[in-house]
Amino acid sequence: MGDMINTAPYGAWASPVDAELAAAHDGRPEYARFVGDEVWWTAPRPSEAGRRALVRSRPDGEEESLLPAPWNVRSRVVEYGGVPWAATATGPHGRPLLVFVNFTDQRLYAHEPDLPGAAPRPLTPTSAVGGGLRWADPQLLLDRGEVWCVLEEFTGDGPSDVRRVIAAVPLDGSAAEDRTRVRELTDGAHRFVTGPRLTADGRRMAWLAWDHPRMPWDGTELRVAELDADGVPYGVRTVAGGLDEAIAQAEWAADGTLLFASDRSGWWNLYRTTVPRPGGPGAGEPKPEAVQLCRRDEEFAGPLWKVGLRWFAPLASGLIAVVHGKGATALGILDPETGELVDAAGPWTEWWPSLDASGTRVVGIGAGPHTAHEVVELCTAGGRARVIGNPHTDPADPAYYPDPQIRTFAGPDGRVVHAHVYPPHNPGHRAPDGELPPYVVWAHGGPTDHAPLVLDLEIAYFTSRGIGVAEVNYGGSSGYGREYRDRLREQWGVVDVEDCAAVARALAAEGAADPARLAIRGGSAGGWTAAASLATTDVYACGTVKYPILDLTAFATGETHDFESRYLESLVGPLAEVPARYRDRSPVRNADRVTAPFLLLQGLDDVICPPAQCERFLELMKGRGVPHAYLAFEGESHGFRRADTMIRAVEAELSLYAQVFGFQPAAGVPELELER
Repeated sequence: MGDMINTAPYGAWASPVDAELAAAHDGRPEYARFVGDEVWWTAPRPSEAGRRALVRSRPDGEEESLLPAPWNVRSRVVEYGGVPWAATATGPHGRPLLVFVNFTDQRLYAHEPDLPGAAPRPLTPTSAVGGGLRWADPQLLLDRGEVWCVLEEFTGDGPSDVRRVIAAVPLDGSAAEDRTRVRELTDGAHRFVTGPRLTADGRRMAWLAWDHPRMPWDGTELRVAELDADGVPYGVRTVAGGLDEAIAQAEWAADGTLLFASDRSGWWNLYRTTVPRPGGPGAGEPKPEAVQLCRRDEEFAGPLWKVGLRWFAPLASGLIAVVHGKGATALGILDPETGELVDAAGPWTEWWPSLDASGTRVVGIGAGPHTAHEVVELCTAGGRARVIGNPHTDPADPAYYPDPQIRTFAGPDGRVVHAHVYPPHNPGHRAPDGELPPYVVWAHGGPTDHAPLVLDLEIAYFTSRGIGVAEVNYGGSSGYGREYRDRLREQWGVVDVEDCAAVARALAAEGAADPARLAIRGGSAGGWTAAASLATTDVYACGTVKYPILDLTAFATGETHDFESRYLESLVGPLAEVPARYRDRSPVRNADRVTAPFLLLQGLDDVICPPAQCERFLELMKGRGVPHAYLAFEGESHGFRRADTMIRAVEAELSLYAQVFGFQPAAGVPELELER
């Protein structure tokens, strides 16, 4: 390239960050755990039909996959899944023993990966009823010859014909064809449960539970039970939490006290309590007092979208490894006696909730604005953090990566809106004098989620071609306290739309973006925000809508999965009380107001936001003369995981912007055919 800088319109710049590169690096490691001296985790494999591989990092640093394709280590409990595996370094035969969920049939399997010629053997049966039997958050109990985990069991063909309990599965395989050999440990009184956490002596277990219409970030109960010699629970009671207190995680400390993350202060902070043995006043016994360990207006936990997420991990020394922060997060070590918190040094500014601890070692998954997700080990004795898995390497010249800006903007009524702004950037290109860049506003999913400030090659794909990106953490996003999350209560389709529009307008007003070339895109709940924005504002020239919610009434009356089937009661209001609100806010009811071109992307196996929502919307758009395209993908569910899907989707998105914004993209991008 030398010192030559080419002048070309925004959007038309040539870039080494192509769609294949972005797809190959999509996804992140998850569920890192210690297994003896090794660390294991699941890793995305976009080129292998989107499966999740289970990877080990040996003490010498070598990485290897524990299971060949097509094994796919991924749970479907509550559809979003959860921790899909557990292992011990010293199984019954002195070798590592692995228990995992296979995505295709959702059965639990046991496997000895170091036994030559060994193949996984099933531990649980299949079921022909509804969605079958599903498992998550396993805990291995070798002394009992069992694995304890969450069982999700469908009782009929409807998405809400389901029950969830904590169950014990024998490791000898006797339940592989016999459901009656699965021992249930809870009574199914609660709609949702997390996996059990046992004390070191095996005499107590703790778990979280909640019920419709609450989501786990609205209110959960921390339950504790005693365990008799046969592993049968008794004396079950709630020791913390409630209708308006969201407990996101609980763990037993080495001294037998119970640690938990609660948002009772308005922020998810850590607490410690001593749980007395049962035998007092019974059901009316008051909840034990809890001590706040580090009072900060920061989050030490987050929304429990997947079963078994871990924002903190107690160490044997009494210290606690924590992920904490406001917006961005850090990995720190907390002294619960003094409240002192010391953060690990390094380039990582976002940590996925996947902490584990062993001795003085802590493992987590961190990323930063110039660093993809890596498996990081922190030694608390020396305070040094180092990458031990999935090390970041630059697949393209980092000079083509965007330089993000952490911004706040003023929304309606002066409310603060958080966003990350990625201006166009390419060292080999500049735009003609006087031209302003197009910008795409990205609305994240959830909506109780958060756009992290991490290196994302899909963002770089656009910014290195001359298209700016603004990720908006609109009101309702996690990471900024409960009051910020609660801004979206009964205001979904209003506050999120307003906040995204406020960021877009502000970028145009300050001369950073071309006001005539603004777009919006999002997936899932972000797809809702994108579609609602096109239907209710005139801010955007076009939009990309991925696996969206488009019809609130249908979504609330059975057209989704059980986990979110009552979510709209808090986001919109009870359907029986405000049916007009469901109608008036839905893009399917406002299709006649959509005049901007759009691209609709959908997985045909999606049961969370099913294709029927897109199909109804498209039927209403027929003959209206609005340019649009619909790409539906076989074998994709909620969120795209296959490399070929992601390549097609991102290139189609660029082609939409090229046609609407009036530029010719660099060679190699197929033109998207738009219908009218």
